[in-house]
Amino acid sequence: MDKMFKYPNLLRRAMNLWPPFLFSGIAIRELAPDYSYAKIELKHWKLNLNANRTQYGGSIFSMTDPVYSMLLMANLGNRYHVWDKSADVDFIHPGRGRLIAEAFVEPETLERIRLNTETGDKYFPSFTFHIKDAGGQLVAKINRTLYVRLKAKYRP
Repeated sequence: MDKMFKYPNLLRRAMNLWPPFLFSGIAIRELAPDYSYAKIELKHWKLNLNANRTQYGGSIFSMTDPVYSMLLMANLGNRYHVWDKSADVDFIHPGRGRLIAEAFVEPETLERIRLNTETGDKYFPSFTFHIKDAGGQLVAKINRTLYVRLKAKYRP
């Protein structure tokens, strides 16, 4: 495992101080020691409200930005390139109040990624976030597609 990922609690704290998260009211509240789960929160405050006094869509989108890349990088190790490739958002309901997103990486997903990249090919796994408010109301669905590939020196 890459040095950066040896201490999940330290990484969680560092991510929460990262300016794009810190100044947007975004925080990783939970990060599993094995990087199989993350819980992200977007607080409701004046700096991220839109003209309708609901959560700004860009902040909702941003709360999911590096999460799956981070989880996959931690699980796959430093032999792989992992980047966000594309994303789309479907706003369902106005975000009033604190919002929560959860990310899950199953062992089967990691195995599928390894199998699809072992020959050096690119692989584009997709993940969906369900952004909910404190009452469990679905606010948005965000689909993220990642780019995963063995680094050149590890390709056959």
